[in-house]
Amino acid sequence: MLNDTSSALALLATRRSGKPRDLVAPGPDADQLARILLIAARTPDHGKLAPWRFVVVGTDQRAALAALIIDAYRSERPQASRTEIEALDQFAHQAPTLVVVIAAPKVESHIPLWEQELSAGAACMNLLHAVHAQGFAGGWLTGWPSYSDKVRDAFGTAPERIAGFMFIGTPSRPLDERPRPDMARLVSTWHP
Repeated sequence: MLNDTSSALALLATRRSGKPRDLVAPGPDADQLARILLIAARTPDHGKLAPWRFVVVGTDQRAALAALIIDAYRSERPQASRTEIEALDQFAHQAPTLVVVIAAPKVESHIPLWEQELSAGAACMNLLHAVHAQGFAGGWLTGWPSYSDKVRDAFGTAPERIAGFMFIGTPSRPLDERPRPDMARLVSTWHP
């Protein structure tokens, strides 16, 4: 239990996503990243299945990731423009730290797939909270690479899916606050 609830709530209230292209070094060191992933794994998990896993893509592996993504894209879209290819190359090289979160459902379990997918999403969110608590910023991206079977196959096999590319680093500029939802429209009291 946290001793200072107001500090914990303030931390949660100030978390913002960073644009991965704006995240620079330093990123978390090995010990900080290990702690971030430990916190990410402390997520609701009906049946204690751990229906997710984390794949760290090192900076020395980014060129190979870019080549994989570009090759997969070109196999689906042989007429891809130079601009599209450059954007995919940039995608793989953003931020100093990259963790790919894999939704890894246990299909043999009686736990519904939907609950396992929600748990993978919660692991992503816990990761972002832990990144913020360590003094970094994170950006959770999906986009075309997340839905490509060829890209997914480099990280696992069906029924696994890429839940997100989690880019982590230090913001190169202050993070923008985005408009937040009108809570009066989102919260209601149930009246049977």
